[in-house]
Amino acid sequence: MPFFADLRRRSKASFKTEKSSNGSDGSNDTVPTTTRSSSTLNSVYGNSTAASSIQPQTSTPNLNSSKSNNGLANPPPVPQRPPPLNAQNKRFSMTGLSQVSVTGSTSSKIPTSPYAPRVLSISDNSWVHQKVLLIYGQIGEPAQRTFDGTLTVNHHQDTFPSTNWPVSDSHFKALVHLSPGPNRLRFDFSSPKLASNNSSIPQHTSSFNINFLPLVNSPPLQLVILLGRDSPGTFDSVPERVSREGNGLDTAIRKYRMAAYLWQAFTGEQMYRNGFGRRCFRYEEEWQTGSLTYRDRDACQMRNEAKIHVVRTEKTVRELRDLNIAQQYEKANRKGELFSIADEAVRRYFTPTPGQKQYVSVLLLDAHWDPKVKTITGHAALGGGNAEIQLAIFGSQALQSFPSSIEEIVPALSDCTRTDTAHVANDCNESGSNWEAANIGIGAHLHEVGHLLGCPHQESGVMLRDYVRFNRTFLCREPYSTRTREQGMRLCLPKDECNWHRLDTLRFRHHPCFKLPTDPPVNAEDGVRVWPVDNGKIMVTAVTGIAFIEIFIDGDDICHAWMEYVSADSAGANAAPRQLMLAESDIRSRLPENKKNTKRLKLDIHSIGKGKHTVDDFIQLKSKTSIVKMANGQLGYRGSKLGFSQMDGSRPDETILRCAINQKVLLTSIRVYHGLAVDGLEFCYEDSTTQLFGTRGGTPGGTEFSFGTSNF
Repeated sequence: MPFFADLRRRSKASFKTEKSSNGSDGSNDTVPTTTRSSSTLNSVYGNSTAASSIQPQTSTPNLNSSKSNNGLANPPPVPQRPPPLNAQNKRFSMTGLSQVSVTGSTSSKIPTSPYAPRVLSISDNSWVHQKVLLIYGQIGEPAQRTFDGTLTVNHHQDTFPSTNWPVSDSHFKALVHLSPGPNRLRFDFSSPKLASNNSSIPQHTSSFNINFLPLVNSPPLQLVILLGRDSPGTFDSVPERVSREGNGLDTAIRKYRMAAYLWQAFTGEQMYRNGFGRRCFRYEEEWQTGSLTYRDRDACQMRNEAKIHVVRTEKTVRELRDLNIAQQYEKANRKGELFSIADEAVRRYFTPTPGQKQYVSVLLLDAHWDPKVKTITGHAALGGGNAEIQLAIFGSQALQSFPSSIEEIVPALSDCTRTDTAHVANDCNESGSNWEAANIGIGAHLHEVGHLLGCPHQESGVMLRDYVRFNRTFLCREPYSTRTREQGMRLCLPKDECNWHRLDTLRFRHHPCFKLPTDPPVNAEDGVRVWPVDNGKIMVTAVTGIAFIEIFIDGDDICHAWMEYVSADSAGANAAPRQLMLAESDIRSRLPENKKNTKRLKLDIHSIGKGKHTVDDFIQLKSKTSIVKMANGQLGYRGSKLGFSQMDGSRPDETILRCAINQKVLLTSIRVYHGLAVDGLEFCYEDSTTQLFGTRGGTPGGTEFSFGTSNF
């Protein structure tokens, strides 16, 4: 037949498929199939614009020309790449599909479902910079009909096991594990109240796209477990838990790591809610057996996760548990010594170099509940630091109640098992059950991390004691509370959660640990300068820009009023004013009605560069007492006081420079007298005369800075 005759004349090479790449002619030319590239962003997400200045790049398909052995140069027609998926949030049911995949490969039309999960806390196709992301959303329309059920989170290309989260009154919260790059997630909802289609295909499903860009251009928050030199590496736990999960160092590492990721998820969400984008501190990570899912340990699955540094001190366990250094023991006479011990051990371990500040959170593993004296020994809750080490320390007395993986978060924060004080502590009488102990242990340690990052105590939030409801960040329904002796909140909405105070987020906004790649560089000069001017005002200048001003009234150690100059869409230092004129009326307008007539106003002025200047008495600074009449008849203004005048023999001193009165006098150098602090400044003139401000203490002869022949 003509057809078969023609068929025999065709080259064998023209019949090659992908599986026949090893023909006798050695040709490896095949026609690629029409699957999407997993290495491109646009091929997964379509043409939508990412919520970041970092734009996804489209990879070019590598299609080789096909050439047969008989010399035919024209390849068979290449099938067209299918159009990319729309990047909009697909709140659809996938009933009737032949296959449902988190990679987004579908072939049939998706019918809508009114009960597909809706994510409210983040926009589709957003960029984030943290491995574990907190999300919040709803099922259907809660105002019309509510459901309890289960939300299943299916991760991108099954790189992380699926996790289940409770849905309460049609609201859900979940933690999502992200892999670097694009993440196509699928959320499935099921409920006993909704009829099932008796199919393996989820009936109420939505897909969501999130891009994860890990950061390496900001200093990490280091995580340290500190032990005595002879410590067995165990922590307090009830016998039942010891037999079930252990209380050794490996368990401690997994629990501490999970708590740290909860800190990060919580803080990242709080920064976003305050209008500062998806920014948060990061951790140093290492390639190790994963622990964020319990399945990794059984499967020996390796992942890049937060590194826990295990550091031993030179002290023994007995010395660390000395009652005289136990912070909560009333008769202790050296309550701050544990901080010094931790600082010394951390400094020896990290060996910071000048200019390389380390931010370190320490878990004191040898903390121990002593039921005889009813005190937690080896524990202190402190945070602070110096130019080289910023440090937070906290004990392990509540560690047994921590989750050790993402799957354990809901059970741990819902566990109403009563605290057995024969074995573990009821810290501050606020840890009467396991979930409340987890709140205190995780939240109070985060409070100390807040101090490490520069936060003082606040009127509300984590830096007060708001962490007693830390669990509400991750659950929509709260269990019974032994602290309040009441049933917990039935529906925990974002407004009911624990939070960072607004002033805390303002401090974090320009903190080095929270830096994003899109932030502009900050000038090294971080100082703030303040002086009075005409009309009863004061002028404030800062090279890096003025971030915010805290206002304190008589007798207040906690700020209740402030003025901020960083907008929600701030571009960093370029958006903040570098000069301000402050009037008394502007400041008093920020105060509560019953405080507007206070006699004394104290200001803490913060710059973008993390500089700070304190005006102890604004009223006095702008008053006539700040005006000085100089020898040439001109008026001058006193600046703010330098130093604290707290040392014995301190006396007030002020100097009017000769070169400010007589422009012909040439200032050639300044000699600084100092030891650990500045004792005095000596201004040296061309005619060999000097003016001394302060004293000539410290290093003999001081350190001289010359200006050459320039007029200062």
